[in-house]
Amino acid sequence: MSDSPNPTAASGGGARQLLGMKGASGTSNIWKIRLQLMKPVTWIPLIWGVLCGAAASGNFHWTLPEVGASISCMLMSGPLLAGYTQTINDYYDREIDAINEPYRPIPSGAIPLWQVKVQIWVLLLAGLGVAYGLDLWAGHATPVLFLLALGGSFVSFIYSAPPLKLKQNGWLGNYALGASYIALPWWAGQALFGHLTWTTALLTLAYSLAGLGIAVVNDFKSVEGDRALGLQSLPVVFGITRASWISAGMIDIFQLAMVAVLILIGQHIAAVLLVLLIIPQITFQDIWLLRDPVAFDVKYQASAQPFLVLGMLVTALAIGHSSLTVLPASAALM
Repeated sequence: MSDSPNPTAASGGGARQLLGMKGASGTSNIWKIRLQLMKPVTWIPLIWGVLCGAAASGNFHWTLPEVGASISCMLMSGPLLAGYTQTINDYYDREIDAINEPYRPIPSGAIPLWQVKVQIWVLLLAGLGVAYGLDLWAGHATPVLFLLALGGSFVSFIYSAPPLKLKQNGWLGNYALGASYIALPWWAGQALFGHLTWTTALLTLAYSLAGLGIAVVNDFKSVEGDRALGLQSLPVVFGITRASWISAGMIDIFQLAMVAVLILIGQHIAAVLLVLLIIPQITFQDIWLLRDPVAFDVKYQASAQPFLVLGMLVTALAIGHSSLTVLPASAALM
């Protein structure tokens, strides 16, 4: 492959290539190819999730050791384990990508499969190693972060790999993806600096249903390949228009449910702030998502998701200042 733009790539394809986005240009640089497999654009919600978990712990302090630990946890969640997840997904999706995105590294032949396998193992083992090191730093009697990293890595594997291949089922696969991007990094950040409680664990699993709606948005670009290979994504099962309404409804309903939770625990200012952050998301849903999700999926995510992640932080800070953080239901793990 040459360094010139792929004929199918949109303008700005070089930046899209480095971020692992659709519409990327081609490159022969092996490190850029490896980075594209890791899809850096997908690291952001996991890094943010760690920040939310640290805030929800109510026990994070701006000291050099704790800042360093939080950065290490973000490295584990984002570049290492999210990079592992995206690489293994591309490995098992190479037939689908040959239809939907033939310019991607594996179907285009830009990187041999044996190198992809090496990258998968390096990222996985490095992520698990950092997780165990953080457990040692935190003084955990049981390696909580290591267990979370191991469990999340297993979910990533069965999401992409046969015979289970959770992504074959639109509901189950998208929820697994949503929980991995919202609940797991939140749990890691909270367990690192405090105690993960059953209450906050259940709340974040509920919040992950909003993540299910976001995960549906990622399926619109793959409808053609999913349909050809028999994958039951929600856009394939319900059609693009109905799936866009399902996506919007999941995002809005479960964020509004979180508003009700904040009111119940006495965090009224946070509830108001969360409502104010939901309003622009609904606006951008109408402008982009509900009109043409295939054409405007990237524009929708770029405009609406910042408000979603800010809402997560508001919720986390509210939980960190409520009585929910003093119910150490995870004591058996700590």
